[in-house]
Amino acid sequence: MAETRKASRFIVPVAVAGVAAATIGLVPALAASGDPDLPEITAQQLIEKIAASDTQTLSGTFRISTDLGLPLEGLTSGLGGLAGGMGGGAGGSSSADPSEKLTELVSGSHTLRIAADGPERQRLTLLDGSDEYSLIHNGDDVWAYDSKSKEVFHEKAPADADAPGAHERPKDKELPGTPKQLADEVLKAAGDTTSITVDGTAKVAGRDAYQLVIKPKQAGSTVASVKIAVDAANGTPLKFTLNSVEGGKPVVDAGFTKIDFSKPAASDFTFKAPEGAKVTEGAAEKAAEEAEGAKGNPFGDELPGGLGEAFGLGAGTGKDGVNVIGEGWTTIARLDTGAPAPKTDEAPKEVQGLLDSLGDKVDGEFGSGTVFKTKIVNALLTDDGKVYVGAVTKDALVNAANADK
Repeated sequence: MAETRKASRFIVPVAVAGVAAATIGLVPALAASGDPDLPEITAQQLIEKIAASDTQTLSGTFRISTDLGLPLEGLTSGLGGLAGGMGGGAGGSSSADPSEKLTELVSGSHTLRIAADGPERQRLTLLDGSDEYSLIHNGDDVWAYDSKSKEVFHEKAPADADAPGAHERPKDKELPGTPKQLADEVLKAAGDTTSITVDGTAKVAGRDAYQLVIKPKQAGSTVASVKIAVDAANGTPLKFTLNSVEGGKPVVDAGFTKIDFSKPAASDFTFKAPEGAKVTEGAAEKAAEEAEGAKGNPFGDELPGGLGEAFGLGAGTGKDGVNVIGEGWTTIARLDTGAPAPKTDEAPKEVQGLLDSLGDKVDGEFGSGTVFKTKIVNALLTDDGKVYVGAVTKDALVNAANADK
């Protein structure tokens, strides 16, 4: 249990440091005076403060807005027509299945209630008008309930030792043991590709916070900045904002509007299926399928934006023949599928409409292809079957394909 607690204290810091460690080049800076008026702190000290955070309990209201820049109208109509042509979706699935329901968070604005009591008990409730969707983890059980459909999904929570990939983690990839060591690792991963500063203070959910700002120095990245509001008292990240070079609304703007660090009531994590509700038991095979799907990640062990390098995974060739080009925020993964891209003019009109709404035709020394775009991650699929993907601009993908010819 002591080891579990020690590991859990790093869950939030690593999520933040993983972003910050995208080959960060530290630019020493002090917090500007502002409202609230807090003691000056350096970026390194703030990273250490995040790592030292031992927040185990909290409850509150969380707001998330996501704008990936996808043409959702064309996407929805294209997928709808495609699904209709295929006779609808998969049968027998539950509307309460988290893998289905939580995909709603990738677009629009949503309000959630969150509660946590250590690594064994968490609850998330997605509010949608008068309807609610709740996801509860309590010990060995995971429950999900959709009040609109009155459906329940249940499965056993995997033990840490049995989690996908847990047995594959090499010992030298374990987390540093102290906040100072973790901060040092973040800075060791630093290069000349990124600046990290403390840029003033803010009030978030009624709490005094420092603003940690991360910006790429490299041209060609789609990321303009990452801003993390960090609780000045306990180091807990309170808000996360990701901005694209395209401007406009943030790609992700997520943070607490209310927060309480006291221990939630035990009843918050208990669940009993309402009378008459349809209960679907999650099959054990589902976890195996997801683990197998993860192996097909086009990055293999390599993560975009330098994250793989930050955790000891160097550039080069990853799993499944993936080659990683470049470094830092302009890292591009290249995959040769070995087969020509399908001709979209031979596809059903619904599919053609979907692809046209998402992609731009491009030409270069590499030949021709289509760039599929969002405000952050873009992918070039060449007509001869190569794929280039990264958090980079369309021009950067074309230049990489030309240089790789």
